[in-house]
Amino acid sequence: MLTILHPHYLYIPQGYRRETAVAFDERIRAIDRPEVLRERFPEAEIVDLGERSILYPGFLNVHVHLEFSANRTRLEYGDFMGWLGSVIRERDTLVNEATDAVMEEACRAMLRSGITSFGAVSSFGTDLEVCRRVPQRVTYFNEIIGSNPATVDMLYQDFLQRVDASRLDADEDRITPAVAVHAPHSVHPVAVRRAVALAREAGMPLSAHFLESPYEREWLEKASGGFRNFFEKFFGTTKPVTTIEEFLAHFDGYPSLFVHAVQTTETERGRLAEAGHFVAHCPRSNRLLGCGRYPIEDRRVPVALATDGLSSNWSLNLFDEMRAALMLHHQEALPLLAQRFIRAVTLDAARSIRSDAGRIETGAPADFALVRLPQSCERSDELALHTILHTREAEAVWIAGEKL
Repeated sequence: MLTILHPHYLYIPQGYRRETAVAFDERIRAIDRPEVLRERFPEAEIVDLGERSILYPGFLNVHVHLEFSANRTRLEYGDFMGWLGSVIRERDTLVNEATDAVMEEACRAMLRSGITSFGAVSSFGTDLEVCRRVPQRVTYFNEIIGSNPATVDMLYQDFLQRVDASRLDADEDRITPAVAVHAPHSVHPVAVRRAVALAREAGMPLSAHFLESPYEREWLEKASGGFRNFFEKFFGTTKPVTTIEEFLAHFDGYPSLFVHAVQTTETERGRLAEAGHFVAHCPRSNRLLGCGRYPIEDRRVPVALATDGLSSNWSLNLFDEMRAALMLHHQEALPLLAQRFIRAVTLDAARSIRSDAGRIETGAPADFALVRLPQSCERSDELALHTILHTREAEAVWIAGEKL
């Protein structure tokens, strides 16, 4: 059944529009003035969304570790190596405590905040059934990790089994199988090469953590620092398995999502931009783990904003993330930065994971998030800013044309 939604403001990739409505079933059929759509689709249900309403595309949270959703106070914050040590100590407990009910509530909380699509980064496959049950679209990033050459074949076979499991009934369950390479310091080049080749051949979204902390750069460039102690203690090695340049080369010719990238140089960001890659920026996670600030003022690389998981954040709410990002990046002009962040959770986020969502355009999926401002705002250049400042949850959400 066709529906026509008439908001006070409609957000399209070109900006905010007044006196504009959208007609849709599972996909968007037309965008035009309300009276034009009424005449064109006389059988459609017409819904006037009222004053102060803004209809956005459903938001996308492209990088979430659901399997650590049970964490609240178990992990250490302030320094990346301290946090990593606490993850090693508490991992089994946290994974066991992350029951289906816990992970499903994390997904429902995202839905209430207008997130209609998310990227689930899965190390163990324990979140797959939850991702099949929740109403959102899920890009399911099967993660490969392991730097020991003696275990590459075993780890890769386990990875393949998880990929195959995520492929079952993928379309019906709104799940898109995807590949995640954990990080340059933690995955053997043979496994990286195989995993990237698999993504290329199948056309799957591809992501990797990349230069998240100063420790990672120090290890990859100098084989020293906190990671040297970590790898010597747990893996008996004092030499990294790859270099930054060698790692990046695996992804050449296949635009991918590089997560964090806080410690990248200007030259490396230029390399990402030339290759058509994206960055997933997780400002609250970076602050809590003492990683630094991603230089968002370097506009060459398109940025998607993401929350990371509850192992390094206190919510999976993108409005919380955008508010924090507004405060962190104080060098940027505020209204323009807010507009950029709205794009970073809609169109640019969708592009980063090869999704056709994240936009209100004819032919796009009918995924929407309705926001209502507390007071009128006729300054269209500040609508993004006030959306971010004054919104905690969406008033209503549609996925594939269904109101939830």
